[in-house]
This record gives sequence, C-alpha cells and structure tokens, in this order.
Amino acid sequence: MDKDATMKSLQMKLGIIGLATAAWAVSAPQVAQASDVIELTQTGCQFLEPEGTDHNYKTASKADCERINAQSGDDRLAKAKVMELKPGEYVFRVTNKNVPYELGFWLRDEDYDGRNPLHKISKTSVSGGGLTTGKSRDYKVTLKPGAYVFSCPLNTTPDYRIVVPAS
Repeated sequence: MDKDATMKSLQMKLGIIGLATAAWAVSAPQVAQASDVIELTQTGCQFLEPEGTDHNYKTASKADCERINAQSGDDRLAKAKVMELKPGEYVFRVTNKNVPYELGFWLRDEDYDGRNPLHKISKTSVSGGGLTTGKSRDYKVTLKPGAYVFSCPLNTTPDYRIVVPAS
C-alpha cells in the first residue's frame, strides 16, 4: 500500500471509530441508577439535608446570605451532617426550592484551589448554575476515596463535607 492509501485507510478507520463512539454516547443512559442519586435541596443560604432543618432565611440576594452565614455559618456547619459515601459514580440532583434568584452547585476536593492550574486537571470539581426557583439539575461525578465539600457560590452556603473512605 502506498502512503496516500495508508492515510485514507487510517482516516476511514478513525471516522468509523468516531461514529461508533458518538452513537454509544447518544444511546448511553444519562442518569445513574436510583441508588446512585443524591437529592439536595437549597433554600435561602443553606442546603436542607446536611443541616437537617430549614432555618427559613429570607434572602433577596447573595449579599443577604453572606451576612447570614457570617453570623451563623460556622455554628451551623459544626452541627451539620457529614455525608459518607462509597467510592463510585453519583448524580447529585440539586433543587432550588424557594430562592427567588438563580442558584448553582459546586462539589470539589476539600483542598481544591481554582487558582492552581494543576488542580484543574488533577482534582475533582463539578459545578454549574441555572437553578431558578423550583428547578432541579443533575451533576454527575465520580468520587474516589478522600474528602470533598459542596456549596452554592450564588446563594452563599457553608462548605458541607463529604467523606469517601477507602474500601
């Protein structure tokens, strides 16, 4: 086979692999099994599940939550439930229950530093926004043994802890 024929053959094989991969991605299930879904509910300045109670904070903006959490966040976090999960894939389904502005979600390694370019490629960080009042959104993540935190930067919440012990 000459060089041009070899290149065309290689391009055709790569194209077929690409099409097969695209077809698999379209047909693959996008949501984990029910046992792998972690439901989280946001209300003003908090997530309900780790705190175990709705403090009924009234908030119209992120600044309200910054003020509220400056006053009570450390105490609430000290009492909050630490989520313990097995290593594996999870879907965190986050719902904006009643906050009148757009929320988000950010789950990351406990020692994640976004200013460190190596952390962007070596550490876990899953985030997104678009959670308007009454809406839910799924965030898929693979958790390995270690310590993680989750929060909402748009509805400033404490950094709630997740621990994944080694098997």
